[in-house]
Amino acid sequence: MKTIQLKDILAISGKGGLFKFIAQARNGIVVESLEDQKRHVAPATARVSSLEDIAIFTIEEEIPLADIFFMIHEKSDGKETTSHKAQVEELKSKFKELVPEYDEDRVYVSDIKKVFQWYNQLHSHELLEVIDKEEDKEEDKEEDKEKAENVEEPKETPTEESGKAADKTK
Repeated sequence: MKTIQLKDILAISGKGGLFKFIAQARNGIVVESLEDQKRHVAPATARVSSLEDIAIFTIEEEIPLADIFFMIHEKSDGKETTSHKAQVEELKSKFKELVPEYDEDRVYVSDIKKVFQWYNQLHSHELLEVIDKEEDKEEDKEEDKEKAENVEEPKETPTEESGKAADKTK
């Protein structure tokens, strides 16, 4: 199954727009705004959410935001979609077409607006990379394997017995 790559794309509560993770800082993280490419530090107290970790509630399960973006991408033939400033009823009906089983009690209009706004923002910055979910998992496994192989074996420390044996030979 295919999905959209959302690695290092962040939303920060209280700040409009999306941000790209740049580096870890002493007192937070360094992020770059997708809108104006200005960098600043998001303090450790800021509520930062990775788009990879966000999901939409449905009646039975949660669907990752990346999968919702892929659905929008397929439905709009890779073009921009409905503006987040459209009428509420239009947004709801469009979202219902994409995710017919979404939980209307737990998914608010503001959430739907964010989905469309974020999709269009990522589209305008050409950050909607379609990937295979299986390939992504395999890459993660390979990275974990490489990290495990690079771990050094602990060096043996001389014990008291080996020290005594060395003393006896003198």
